[in-house]
Amino acid sequence: MLLALDIGNTNIVVGVFRDDCLLQSWRLSTQRQRTADEMGMWVLQLFQHGQLAPREVDGVVMASVVPTLTRPTVEMAKRYFDRLPLVVEAGVDTGMPILYEPPSDVGADRIVNGVAAYERYGRPDGRALIVVDFGTATTFDAISARGEYLGGVICPGVNISADALFQRAARLPRVDVRRPESVIGRTTVGSIQSGLFFGYIGLVEGIVQRLRRELGDSVACIATGGLAEMIASDTPMIDAVDRDLTLHGLRLIWNRNKGTKG
Repeated sequence: MLLALDIGNTNIVVGVFRDDCLLQSWRLSTQRQRTADEMGMWVLQLFQHGQLAPREVDGVVMASVVPTLTRPTVEMAKRYFDRLPLVVEAGVDTGMPILYEPPSDVGADRIVNGVAAYERYGRPDGRALIVVDFGTATTFDAISARGEYLGGVICPGVNISADALFQRAARLPRVDVRRPESVIGRTTVGSIQSGLFFGYIGLVEGIVQRLRRELGDSVACIATGGLAEMIASDTPMIDAVDRDLTLHGLRLIWNRNKGTKG
């Protein structure tokens, strides 16, 4: 079995594969000060809940954009699974040419998403891709039909926008991000929800349209991340939602780098 961990600013996503089959996956909130032992006990509890045997894990792969959790997670893998994990970072063979300046500036999660999207949606049909990840930041990544990472767009995530509005406008309440019943808000909460939700739909549609014009005719848009399903349900610009895209990218990179762990 392969243990895959995607450590993001808002969530940590954990997945367990047997060969190419994703057996279980979990999404939990990121707590930046966890120790290796806390991470270990947390992952072992997930294994127990999923009725999985930790001793069957023969590989660990991870991507992290939270430096304070990278080292504790590496230590956790060694201490609780007796495995030195493959950390997706500069120098790891991802199989995807990075046309970004400098290549090391691209977040590991964005490359992992690109690898998975190209293998699952791009290569079979010979088309370019736009990958939208609705995380703490909303990222748009462009992948060529030849499987090259071209670059992309980084925007504040919708929850960051909601928090900023609450913090900077003294009389406006904090609201949950959800689809309101109508665009015209008849309450303050409804008006804020409309602005956040439909404003974000407009942002996504506008950027995807512009990326499609730059990439050419045959382009598919794949969405992932915590809010992907909610946003995708209200716009025709997104062709598919793949909530486990990052985990599959980690698996693909692990398969490519077997024997060069660490």
